[in-house]
Amino acid sequence: MKKTFAFLTVLLSLGLILSGCAEKTKGPKIGVVQLVEHAALDAAYQGFVDGLKEAGYEDGKNLTIDYQNAQGEQANCVTIAQKLVNDQNDLILAIATPAAQAVVNFTDTIPVLVTAVTDPASAKLVNSNDLPGTNVSGTSDLNPVDAQVRLIKRILPDAKKIAFLFCSSEENSYFQVGLAKKTADEIGLEYVDATVSSSNEIQSVVESLVGKVDAIYAPTDNMIAAGMATVSMVSTPAGIPVFCGEAGMVDNGGFATYGLNYYELGKQTAAMAVDILENGKNPAEMPIQYLEKCDLAINMEAAEEMGIEIPADVLAELQ
Repeated sequence: MKKTFAFLTVLLSLGLILSGCAEKTKGPKIGVVQLVEHAALDAAYQGFVDGLKEAGYEDGKNLTIDYQNAQGEQANCVTIAQKLVNDQNDLILAIATPAAQAVVNFTDTIPVLVTAVTDPASAKLVNSNDLPGTNVSGTSDLNPVDAQVRLIKRILPDAKKIAFLFCSSEENSYFQVGLAKKTADEIGLEYVDATVSSSNEIQSVVESLVGKVDAIYAPTDNMIAAGMATVSMVSTPAGIPVFCGEAGMVDNGGFATYGLNYYELGKQTAAMAVDILENGKNPAEMPIQYLEKCDLAINMEAAEEMGIEIPADVLAELQ
């Protein structure tokens, strides 16, 4: 009898433990694949998590988030995407274009939200940004490229030639550089492409620009963003200011930008996730969303080191 009672006690305890685990993971499951760790993408993810929490969805309580980072490797994106689909998540968040492209290769039924993707349509993630028509929607990090390039002339009125620094395998970067070239043509700036295919090439490519260009423009390119410390290690001592696609790149050694707030972009994506999970919205009918407000950021320490004087009208925008 004592053995039977002890056995029943163990079973009851085990049942309570399992019940507690089930309660902990109750609610929707969201899988997340992020291309690489750097300030902008990290901020987008944190904004997403915080946005969900503000809406009443907290990881570990009434929500399960499976966060995976591909560490900048496309092969890892593919492996992670397949896992998240096989795990039958209720929604998948893909942070950056290569991550999103990997996910859509494995599912056309699970709702997929993207963020930090400049142009989902040109990346073939949706039929159009206004009406996706697929299981994919989300937020774009299309930044004010025109204003960013014009900022070069505002701060460096005598600049004649610039370089576009970006990764040769990132479609987002080609899209942004295409816009940047149109503006450069309009304001009379000559330009040259400076592309890298791996992070190991960043230093040598930037070194090759010394004495040849007056400034560098780097779009929201994931490889360059992750390697900004290397870029600035060469560019700042050489007196070449790097105008960037987003503020996190300025924080890590770049010179100036009109940039998006990626944390707010992530929160905006979270609101879309709530619409899907709670209100049954269909991504196919949810237009790609954009942030309207951009902020000026200038690395004043770098400006002082390079002896660059910021015009009064530009400084006024920092107030």
